[in-house]
Amino acid sequence: MVTPITIRPLPARAALGETGDLEPGRLVEAYRLMYLSRCLDDREILLKRQNRIFFQISGAGHEAVQIAAGMVLRPGYDWVFPYYRDRALALTLGVTPEAMLLQSVGAAADPASGGRQMPSHWSSPELHIFTGSSPTGTQFLQAAGCAQAKALVNPGSDEITMVSAGEGATSEGEFWECINAACLESLPLLILVEDNGWAISVPVERQTAGGNIARLLEGFPGLLRLEVDGTNLPASYRAMSQAADYCRSGHGPALVHATVIRPYSHSLSDDERHYKTKAEREAEAALDPLITFPEYLVHKGLVDREDVQRIEREVHAEVSTVIDRVLRAEPPSRGSAKLYLYSPSVDPSSSDFETEARLEGEPRTMVDAINQTLAEEMRHDKRVVVFGEDVADCGREENLGLVKGKGGVFKTTSGLQTEFGSARCFNTPIAEAAIIGRSIGMAARGLKPVPEIQFFDYIWPAMMQIRDELATIRWRSNNGFSAPMVIRVPIGGYLHGGAIYHSQCGEVVFTHIPGLRVVFPSNALDACGLLRTAIRSDDPVLFLEHKRLYREPYNRAPHPGLNFMIPFGKARTVKSGRNLSIITYGALVQKSLLAAVQLEQRHENATVEVIDLRSLSPYDWEAIAESVKKTSRVLIAHEDTLSWGYGAELAARIAAELFTELDAPVGRVAALDTWVGYNPQLENEILPQVEDLVAEGDRLLGF
Repeated sequence: MVTPITIRPLPARAALGETGDLEPGRLVEAYRLMYLSRCLDDREILLKRQNRIFFQISGAGHEAVQIAAGMVLRPGYDWVFPYYRDRALALTLGVTPEAMLLQSVGAAADPASGGRQMPSHWSSPELHIFTGSSPTGTQFLQAAGCAQAKALVNPGSDEITMVSAGEGATSEGEFWECINAACLESLPLLILVEDNGWAISVPVERQTAGGNIARLLEGFPGLLRLEVDGTNLPASYRAMSQAADYCRSGHGPALVHATVIRPYSHSLSDDERHYKTKAEREAEAALDPLITFPEYLVHKGLVDREDVQRIEREVHAEVSTVIDRVLRAEPPSRGSAKLYLYSPSVDPSSSDFETEARLEGEPRTMVDAINQTLAEEMRHDKRVVVFGEDVADCGREENLGLVKGKGGVFKTTSGLQTEFGSARCFNTPIAEAAIIGRSIGMAARGLKPVPEIQFFDYIWPAMMQIRDELATIRWRSNNGFSAPMVIRVPIGGYLHGGAIYHSQCGEVVFTHIPGLRVVFPSNALDACGLLRTAIRSDDPVLFLEHKRLYREPYNRAPHPGLNFMIPFGKARTVKSGRNLSIITYGALVQKSLLAAVQLEQRHENATVEVIDLRSLSPYDWEAIAESVKKTSRVLIAHEDTLSWGYGAELAARIAAELFTELDAPVGRVAALDTWVGYNPQLENEILPQVEDLVAEGDRLLGF
């Protein structure tokens, strides 16, 4: 274990010490950046009070360590995952005051987000500043994935990834998952914790056990831990330089715990006087680097007081000029709200992804088709990486030739580690948020992650990463960044014994998320074609694989060819009919076919059409409308629960747009509004059965 090196915080008004490796010119430039950062904060506060901007959150008191970090990093080479107080860091890396103020007014010309993000959510593809967000701590895991991608994207380089956050964010589980992953993989990850003593109104001693996050990390092997007075620029520069050198040299991750101050309230929506005493506020003010650092420069003879005043006047003039220009900037245009929800250049619903199947060989099960397609795509594109819990053949690579190999709990990834190596197919800790968060960082670097969540029932720890991060990245960065990946998830019941935590559906939760595509094949051929489309598309895809369908003999298919693809949003007519349309997907496709046979036996001269949607978001409205216009009766069937379910949206749209085509109400069959039970009889009662479809079909045909 690396022995921690401590740079102790200095007492109030103490001398700042030696300049270290910083040249006089860089020290003076550091003060200009420091003052510029504070000036921008102050002018934004004024603009907010004048109702000319809509939100403000400052980096006041954090400037010194941020500038030190920016001086150590190499913009456009290293990668940075900042948080919302990192104004001075962003300025040091090259983000301009005008770019910051364009974000404050929400202008269309805002280079970070096109007016979509709140102020202080930094983003720059050119500078490798990854698009920031508001959830605290989510960036830790993304940074870990970015650092891990370096080995495949930029091998042999000394690039590093830096991630920063406030001390309060270290209470999030994602921080600890990041630390564990960084130490397991010995990642070149530099973590900067800017500890201002408060998480909004919660003091550090009520946030972090012992009040010091660095001390809580003592047991992590290979982690260099440094503590520094983050209001002291020379000391901060020494600490950040040492940490960066440690990471660049391949030793593993480093953490700098910087003690800073927060002389302003958390944001303009907060008033710190409600929970900070006057004495506490005065003690912070005495440590303000905007007071101590210029005094230091004068004391060292690097500038005189007139120089300090000149710098400040120049900064004020610059900011005033920029503000005058920015306040005239145009807002986002009407009609642009949906722009960049999805890739503007790759449309997986287009004919580009419609290729003919060239069937050959013996029929394969759905699980074998998925396994084969993954291997083919890994051969086709070296950027494809597969990982998750238990997906590797053997966690101890040296034993690969001595054991049969795991390859996933359902064998969907069997043989991939053996063929492609542990860098491209590997196991992860049991940490679903980490699986998706790391995938985001990898995808941002140009890899094509195909992570697996072992069971749909356990996807929920990753929900913040999926909904608030993954699905928003392209849109919130105005197409500056994207994170195309395929999240493979076994789902569904009908296996008996799975109960609450291995048999649930819940796909409607994800079809409700803009920016995320959701696919649900019902057979081996479709699984192959849709999976290949998902991997070759440029958007995040949730690929749902029904566990009951993995090895069913009726849904097998021969190999369709190395380039067989099925466009998203293209339903398949499984069975044609004239009198009733059943719109369904997943395990209900086969049950609907069985129900159709019974209904046609019970209703003379009636025929039933069965439509397999295959893709849930987007879905094939044209196919639905065409079928309903033909039959005038429609039944929507799915395994997810009935109320507020996927079928409700289809039923509402059919009623709204096809009402005059209907000869009967829209019918729905789905699971009961409860959890899946363990006892087979109970499970059968809860999940939709063939007899349920027949009963509802009887009602509609007899209406």
